[in-house]
Amino acid sequence: MSNARRLGAEFLGTFWLVFGGCGSAVLAAKFLATEGATPINLGIGLLGVALAFGLTVLTMVYAVGHISGGHFNPAVSVGLWAGGRFQAKDLPGYIIAQVLAAAAAAGVLYLIASGRPGFAINAGQAGAFATNGFAERSPGGYSLGACLLAEIVLTYFFLLVILGSTDARAPAGFAPLAIGLSLTLIHLVGIPVTNLSVNPARSTGPALVVGGPALAQLLVILACPTGRRCLGRTDLSPPRAPRSTVTARVRSRRPLIPRSLDRLVPQSLDP
Repeated sequence: MSNARRLGAEFLGTFWLVFGGCGSAVLAAKFLATEGATPINLGIGLLGVALAFGLTVLTMVYAVGHISGGHFNPAVSVGLWAGGRFQAKDLPGYIIAQVLAAAAAAGVLYLIASGRPGFAINAGQAGAFATNGFAERSPGGYSLGACLLAEIVLTYFFLLVILGSTDARAPAGFAPLAIGLSLTLIHLVGIPVTNLSVNPARSTGPALVVGGPALAQLLVILACPTGRRCLGRTDLSPPRAPRSTVTARVRSRRPLIPRSLDRLVPQSLDP
């Protein structure tokens, strides 16, 4: 698989994650319609936004995961590298593609949202344009310590699900479902706290559009992956079989989806 194709797949997957997830928050979380003189909220709310984030990852891992491994998240790429399942030489390209995709998706989302009369971004508002933050920029007003703890714990369990569901002994073809549903779950928990990041690229895109305090707090949000790196080395999945055995098992079975999706990191199978 050429490196350009892999990076292109990461770009498309990350774009879809940010556009679909953040787009659901900006455009559809609250949507007022009127029936006579009575306003009715037809928006999808917190549950809908959480589900949208999960669906973006689920759909794109099935669509392009066999090309790039379906990371779509610098924290995932770093965590897989820390867990010995991704090569360090590929990290810079993946992270650059993911961040550029997030910025592009946030830009497209802004162009769409600004087409509505009266649209404006209140940079001082918590969660403005789906940005992440703490203290006064936390949707629930949570402290810096609480926000950092939530981000680290939720990211750890997200990486744990990825490492476990893509293990050679896990049921073939179901990793995208487990990963997408776990992302939905952690959004249900984390949106009131930080608007939930667990993804530095997803945080960077909207923050670049909003600027000001969103960019200032972004530096703290991005510091969370530093703590996540050591968590990535704590692989709680069962010990992996020798590489030769794993390779033979993957070659022998015939899943309904491309076999690299069983692992999300196909290059780890190279002899």
